[in-house]
Amino acid sequence: MKRSAIIITGGGQRLGFELAKALHSEDTPVIISYRTSRAELKQLTALGITCIQADFSSDKGIEGFSDYVLQNCSSLKAIIHNASSWLAESDDLSPADTMQPMLQVHVQAPYQLNIALQHLLIAYNQEAEQAADIIHLTDYVVDKGSKKHIAYAASKAALANLTLSFSALLAPKVKVNSIAPALLMFNDDDGDEYKQKALKKSLMQLCPGAIEGVEAVKYLLNSSYITGHTLHLDGGRHLK
Repeated sequence: MKRSAIIITGGGQRLGFELAKALHSEDTPVIISYRTSRAELKQLTALGITCIQADFSSDKGIEGFSDYVLQNCSSLKAIIHNASSWLAESDDLSPADTMQPMLQVHVQAPYQLNIALQHLLIAYNQEAEQAADIIHLTDYVVDKGSKKHIAYAASKAALANLTLSFSALLAPKVKVNSIAPALLMFNDDDGDEYKQKALKKSLMQLCPGAIEGVEAVKYLLNSSYITGHTLHLDGGRHLK
């Protein structure tokens, strides 16, 4: 049975992958969920990180992952909800078929996992005599909305609201916060024109990379006082 483990959902790529590498240690085992097998998983496995395939687009996938954690962990230091999906409104999908998967991954999965695993977080509090953590990765668009990704933005806003409810429910044994990134990392297929346009949307006009998200997570984990808040990583974009 693993003690003081950190759970990272969507840990097979990008920010989740970097978080897994940064947070894993001999004293703090990391367990990630991933939806699709990727080459990066071999690196994580070689480091001793446990990688569990789980598709949160179904309740069965969520329950299967929580069952694994319940059977293999006696306490949890943190749950980091990084798993995400991205759908734009289009003529190819009905509104119902657009909204449902956004709510499933961004709201249903964190909601169910927080409830199913809360006693493991409380167990860590009792062992370590310090608060455990839940961190929700939301998005800059929570406060702004989006013309092209309405369902996505709404589901991330619901995730931000879960932060408020769970922080009140679980305090003082568990701290619950959100991190709302704007641009942290480009995709491999992003063109130069898109990159320049995206950079100009923030005051800092740079793409900081995954390290900005990693350091934000570490900051919240190291805090003994912050709960019920959202840490914005937007480079001053809200002032443009």
